[in-house]
Amino acid sequence: MGLFDRMQSQNAAQNTQQTLTKPQEGSFTFTFPELPETLAQMQALPESALDTPYKTAALAVCALCCYAVDEENGRQMLEFLRGPKGPLSPYEKQFLRDRFSGQQYVPFSYFDGAKPENDYRPDEPYKITFYSDPYSFGNEGYAKLNVRSGGADSPRQIQLRRKGNQWFLWEQFVLVGIRQPASQDAWS
Repeated sequence: MGLFDRMQSQNAAQNTQQTLTKPQEGSFTFTFPELPETLAQMQALPESALDTPYKTAALAVCALCCYAVDEENGRQMLEFLRGPKGPLSPYEKQFLRDRFSGQQYVPFSYFDGAKPENDYRPDEPYKITFYSDPYSFGNEGYAKLNVRSGGADSPRQIQLRRKGNQWFLWEQFVLVGIRQPASQDAWS
């Protein structure tokens, strides 16, 4: 059973690979046959080299999908992606708990095919596209990449920070409100 299926089961009970030598503008799509469910599975993916901001951003959404289903494994993945920034603080853990309360579907909405009408069930294999704009690499050592949600009209961002030849998760702005899935929307 995949992560999305596990999340769907929990909700019911509760009512690619691009290689870049330097950052550049563009869009990059990543394809995952399955979403990682453990840190070991994530580290086995070629994207775990974290050698481009796009790879780190794609894995960050995967980690948030895992967090929606399994807080401990998701936390381990996020902390790996944060690198030198270190473990999540108690405040950050509470923030994540609050954001996921009744909205576990949000990180899945960034994958192709996920939309309110199908309760944000992404197409398989799981594809996600990140793109840059003229401001994405405006600050030395940082990147702010855009990603689209099937439940929002405007793109969301993930900010990354470079250390040496690797890019780490600095901040995410993807756990924000989106349209409710059809099964939860009384007006659908």
